[in-house]
Amino acid sequence: MDHISLLCDEVWLSSPASDDTPVQMTQHGTKKRHDDNGEFHMTKEEFEQALNICLEEEKSHIPKHDYLQYLVSNNLNVARFRSIQWFIKCRSRFNLSFGTVFYATNYLDRFISMNQYCNIEWKYWMVELLSIACLSIASKFIDTTTPTLHEINQIEDMEHLFEVSTIQRMELKVLEALDWRLTCNTPHSYVQLFIPNLQYLTLDHFHQQQSIITQLFYLLLGAISDTKLVEFRPSVIAVSALWCCLDGFLSTSASANHDSCLTGFFDKDQKDDLVRCHKIMMEMHWINGTLYKLEADGEYQHIYGCTSSPTTVLLKERNSIRDFSVDLSPSRNILQDINLASKLRNKRRSPHEEEMQ
Repeated sequence: MDHISLLCDEVWLSSPASDDTPVQMTQHGTKKRHDDNGEFHMTKEEFEQALNICLEEEKSHIPKHDYLQYLVSNNLNVARFRSIQWFIKCRSRFNLSFGTVFYATNYLDRFISMNQYCNIEWKYWMVELLSIACLSIASKFIDTTTPTLHEINQIEDMEHLFEVSTIQRMELKVLEALDWRLTCNTPHSYVQLFIPNLQYLTLDHFHQQQSIITQLFYLLLGAISDTKLVEFRPSVIAVSALWCCLDGFLSTSASANHDSCLTGFFDKDQKDDLVRCHKIMMEMHWINGTLYKLEADGEYQHIYGCTSSPTTVLLKERNSIRDFSVDLSPSRNILQDINLASKLRNKRRSPHEEEMQ
C-alpha cells in the first residue's frame, strides 16, 4: 500500500502573514470536490449537515455560563490574556497551526471553568503551568511536528520554569478533567467550514479573499484574547468576525445574503448574542498592524499584535518551580494541594501581579 494513502486528507491554513500563498481550507466529515479552479466545495446539503452537527456538539465544548464572572472576580482575566498571547507567540515560534492556539485556549477555559466551584486560590504560576500543559496537549493533538516540553518551557513571557515531569503531570490532570475528549469546536473550526462555501469568495476576487482571510484570522485571535467575548459560543464569535470582515468588501445585497445564510441556523437567543458580539468586535481597530479596542473614554486598549511598550523587551528573571504534589483522587480539588518545593525569588511586579502571586 502506498504510504501516502495513510496520511490524513487535510490541508492546514497557511499563515495570514503570507500574501503569496493561496489559503486552502480543511473539510471535515464531507467529501472534497474540486471545481475547475481547484477549489474545494460542499453541496448545500453537506454544508448544512456539517454546520448543524458543529452547532450541536459545541454545547459540550464551552465553559460554564458564569465563567466570565468567575474570571473577573478572581482576577484571572489578565492572566488569561497573557496566556493566549503566549499561545500566539509559540505558534509563530514553532510554526504551529492556528488551530492549536484555539484548541489550547479552549482547554484552558474549560479546565478553569470546571474548577470554579472548588475554592481554588489561583496564582500566576498555576495559570502558567496550566497554559504550558494546554498548549502541549493541543499541539500533540493537531500538529504533525511538535516542540518538546523543554522547548515550550523556554519561550519568554512566562515568569516561571517548570520541570518536565511537573508539566507532564499537569497534562495528565487536564486530560482527565476533559475526559480525554480533545476534539472541540472553536471559532477557527467554523471559519474552516464557512470560507470554502461562500459562493461570492472566488478566485475572481483573489486579493479580496486574501485580505478577508488575513483580517479574519487576526480578528479571531483578538476575539479569543478579549475576556468579554468568553460568554459567546464559538459559532457566534466566528460569524460575528466574518460579518465584520465581509461588510467592508461586499455590496449591501451580498452582505445581507451572507447574514441570512449563516444566521438562519441560530435560534433567537443566539441571534441576539450575535448582535452583541458583532457590536463588540466593531469596536476593534487596526493601528500599525496591532489590534486595539476603543474604550468608552476614547482611549485604545491593546488586544493583539506587537506593541512598542518597553515592558515587552525587558528580560525578567524567571522563577523555578521544581516540583509539586497533588492528590489526584476525585474527591480532592485538582490544584488545591499543590506545594512548592523551591523558594521563589523576589521580583519586581505590578500591584495586580503581587496580588495574583
